[in-house]
Amino acid sequence: MSRTRLVSASAALLLVAACAPTLGPPPPPPPPGSTPPSPGVFRPEDFSWSAVPGPGRIEGRLAYRAGQTRYSCAGAGVVLTPETPWTRRRMTILYTSPERSALPADEVRARTPSAPSGDYSAFVKRTVCDQNSRFSFSGLANGAWYVITVAKPVGAPGPDIAIMKRVEVRGGRTLALDL
Repeated sequence: MSRTRLVSASAALLLVAACAPTLGPPPPPPPPGSTPPSPGVFRPEDFSWSAVPGPGRIEGRLAYRAGQTRYSCAGAGVVLTPETPWTRRRMTILYTSPERSALPADEVRARTPSAPSGDYSAFVKRTVCDQNSRFSFSGLANGAWYVITVAKPVGAPGPDIAIMKRVEVRGGRTLALDL
Protein backbone atom coordinates (compact mmCIF):
# COMPACT_ATOMS: atom_id res chain seq x y z
CA MET A 1 0.00 0.00 0.00
CA SER A 2 1.41 3.40 -0.93
CA ARG A 3 2.08 6.03 1.68
CA THR A 4 -0.64 8.29 0.21
CA ARG A 5 -3.24 5.52 0.41
CA LEU A 6 -2.18 4.66 3.96
CA VAL A 7 -2.52 8.30 5.08
CA SER A 8 -5.90 8.58 3.30
CA ALA A 9 -7.17 5.37 4.91
CA SER A 10 -5.98 6.53 8.34
CA ALA A 11 -7.70 9.90 7.92
CA ALA A 12 -10.94 8.19 6.86
CA LEU A 13 -10.84 5.94 9.93
CA LEU A 14 -10.28 8.91 12.21
CA LEU A 15 -13.20 10.75 10.61
CA VAL A 16 -15.52 7.75 11.08
CA ALA A 17 -14.38 7.31 14.68
CA ALA A 18 -15.07 11.00 15.37
CA CYS A 19 -18.68 10.53 14.18
CA ALA A 20 -19.36 7.47 16.34
CA PRO A 21 -21.90 8.14 19.09
CA THR A 22 -20.68 8.28 22.64
CA LEU A 23 -22.95 7.01 25.33
CA GLY A 24 -20.84 8.08 28.23
CA PRO A 25 -18.87 5.94 30.61
CA PRO A 26 -20.26 2.62 31.81
CA PRO A 27 -21.94 2.63 35.20
CA PRO A 28 -19.59 2.18 38.14
CA PRO A 29 -19.19 -1.33 39.54
CA PRO A 30 -21.28 -2.18 42.58
CA PRO A 31 -19.62 -1.47 45.92
CA PRO A 32 -17.74 -4.37 47.52
CA GLY A 33 -20.04 -6.63 49.49
CA SER A 34 -23.20 -5.49 47.69
CA THR A 35 -25.45 -7.90 45.85
CA PRO A 36 -25.75 -7.60 42.07
CA PRO A 37 -29.05 -6.38 40.59
CA SER A 38 -31.73 -9.07 40.35
CA PRO A 39 -35.04 -8.93 38.48
CA GLY A 40 -36.79 -10.50 41.46
CA VAL A 41 -35.46 -8.16 44.14
CA PHE A 42 -36.39 -4.50 44.54
CA ARG A 43 -33.25 -2.49 45.34
CA PRO A 44 -33.48 1.31 45.59
CA GLU A 45 -29.78 1.64 44.67
CA ASP A 46 -30.55 0.24 41.18
CA PHE A 47 -32.62 3.39 40.56
CA SER A 48 -30.00 5.89 41.79
CA TRP A 49 -28.81 6.80 38.28
CA SER A 50 -32.28 8.16 37.46
CA ALA A 51 -32.40 10.53 40.44
CA VAL A 52 -29.50 12.63 39.12
CA PRO A 53 -30.85 15.50 36.99
CA GLY A 54 -29.59 15.51 33.44
CA PRO A 55 -30.05 17.48 30.22
CA GLY A 56 -32.33 14.89 28.56
CA ARG A 57 -35.88 15.65 27.49
CA ILE A 58 -38.86 13.74 26.08
CA GLU A 59 -41.46 15.50 23.94
CA GLY A 60 -44.28 13.01 23.48
CA ARG A 61 -47.70 12.66 21.98
CA LEU A 62 -50.30 9.94 21.91
CA ALA A 63 -51.02 8.88 18.32
CA TYR A 64 -52.66 5.53 19.12
CA ARG A 65 -55.54 4.25 16.96
CA ALA A 66 -57.43 0.98 16.90
CA GLY A 67 -58.94 0.65 13.43
CA GLN A 68 -60.95 3.82 12.83
CA THR A 69 -61.07 4.68 16.54
CA ARG A 70 -58.76 7.46 17.66
CA TYR A 71 -57.60 7.52 21.29
CA SER A 72 -56.69 10.43 23.56
CA CYS A 73 -54.82 10.82 26.81
CA ALA A 74 -56.06 14.40 27.42
CA GLY A 75 -56.05 14.99 31.17
CA ALA A 76 -54.60 11.54 31.90
CA GLY A 77 -51.41 10.97 33.83
CA VAL A 78 -48.21 9.92 32.11
CA VAL A 79 -45.63 8.01 34.13
CA LEU A 80 -41.90 7.77 33.41
CA THR A 81 -40.24 4.86 35.20
CA PRO A 82 -36.48 4.15 35.15
CA GLU A 83 -35.45 0.80 33.72
CA THR A 84 -33.76 -1.58 36.16
CA PRO A 85 -33.73 -5.39 36.13
CA TRP A 86 -36.65 -5.23 38.58
CA THR A 87 -38.80 -2.81 36.51
CA ARG A 88 -38.00 -4.71 33.30
CA ARG A 89 -39.43 -7.86 34.92
CA ARG A 90 -42.43 -5.91 36.18
CA MET A 91 -43.15 -4.51 32.68
CA THR A 92 -42.86 -7.99 31.19
CA ILE A 93 -45.46 -9.32 33.64
CA LEU A 94 -47.85 -6.37 33.39
CA TYR A 95 -47.59 -5.63 29.67
CA THR A 96 -46.33 -9.02 28.35
CA SER A 97 -43.32 -7.23 26.85
CA PRO A 98 -40.33 -5.28 28.16
CA GLU A 99 -40.30 -3.05 25.05
CA ARG A 100 -43.79 -1.82 24.07
CA SER A 101 -47.41 -2.67 24.54
CA ALA A 102 -50.97 -1.46 24.02
CA LEU A 103 -53.40 -3.62 26.02
CA PRO A 104 -56.81 -3.12 27.60
CA ALA A 105 -56.15 -1.37 30.90
CA ASP A 106 -58.31 -3.92 32.75
CA GLU A 107 -55.99 -6.74 31.61
CA VAL A 108 -52.93 -4.89 32.90
CA ARG A 109 -54.63 -4.14 36.23
CA ALA A 110 -55.62 -7.82 36.58
CA ARG A 111 -51.93 -8.84 36.36
CA THR A 112 -50.78 -6.31 38.97
CA PRO A 113 -50.91 -8.73 41.96
CA SER A 114 -48.51 -11.13 40.20
CA ALA A 115 -45.95 -8.39 39.42
CA PRO A 116 -43.08 -7.87 41.87
CA SER A 117 -43.83 -5.26 44.50
CA GLY A 118 -41.57 -2.53 45.82
CA ASP A 119 -41.79 1.17 46.59
CA TYR A 120 -40.20 2.75 43.55
CA SER A 121 -42.50 5.79 43.57
CA ALA A 122 -39.66 8.12 44.63
CA PHE A 123 -37.94 7.43 41.28
CA VAL A 124 -41.01 7.76 39.03
CA LYS A 125 -41.60 11.02 37.19
CA ARG A 126 -45.14 12.16 36.41
CA THR A 127 -46.89 14.61 34.12
CA VAL A 128 -50.31 15.02 32.49
CA CYS A 129 -51.33 14.90 28.82
CA ASP A 130 -52.60 18.23 27.55
CA GLN A 131 -55.80 18.66 25.48
CA ASN A 132 -53.86 17.69 22.32
CA SER A 133 -52.58 14.44 23.90
CA ARG A 134 -49.08 15.88 24.24
CA PHE A 135 -46.73 15.62 27.22
CA SER A 136 -43.10 16.28 28.12
CA PHE A 137 -40.45 15.41 30.66
CA SER A 138 -37.22 17.36 31.20
CA GLY A 139 -34.14 17.16 33.40
CA LEU A 140 -33.64 13.48 32.57
CA ALA A 141 -30.51 11.44 33.17
CA ASN A 142 -29.19 9.34 30.30
CA GLY A 143 -30.62 5.84 30.38
CA ALA A 144 -33.61 3.67 29.56
CA TRP A 145 -37.07 4.61 30.79
CA TYR A 146 -40.62 3.30 30.47
CA VAL A 147 -43.31 5.77 29.36
CA ILE A 148 -46.81 4.69 30.42
CA THR A 149 -50.28 6.21 30.02
CA VAL A 150 -53.90 5.16 29.71
CA ALA A 151 -55.73 6.22 26.55
CA LYS A 152 -59.49 6.55 26.11
CA PRO A 153 -61.42 6.15 22.84
CA VAL A 154 -62.68 9.41 21.31
CA GLY A 155 -66.30 9.45 20.15
CA ALA A 156 -66.69 5.68 20.05
CA PRO A 157 -67.17 2.86 22.52
CA GLY A 158 -64.15 0.81 23.43
CA PRO A 159 -61.89 -0.16 26.27
CA ASP A 160 -59.34 2.11 27.89
CA ILE A 161 -55.91 1.10 26.60
CA ALA A 162 -52.76 0.99 28.76
CA ILE A 163 -49.85 2.02 26.57
CA MET A 164 -46.23 1.39 27.53
CA LYS A 165 -43.04 2.02 25.56
CA ARG A 166 -39.38 1.66 26.50
CA VAL A 167 -37.27 4.63 25.39
CA GLU A 168 -33.64 5.64 25.75
CA VAL A 169 -32.45 9.12 26.61
CA ARG A 170 -28.91 9.76 25.36
CA GLY A 171 -26.51 12.65 25.06
CA GLY A 172 -28.81 15.30 26.52
CA ARG A 173 -30.91 15.32 23.36
CA THR A 174 -34.66 15.82 23.10
CA LEU A 175 -36.40 12.58 22.22
CA ALA A 176 -39.52 13.01 20.04
CA LEU A 177 -41.88 10.19 20.99
CA ASP A 178 -45.11 8.91 19.49
CA LEU A 179 -47.09 6.45 21.57
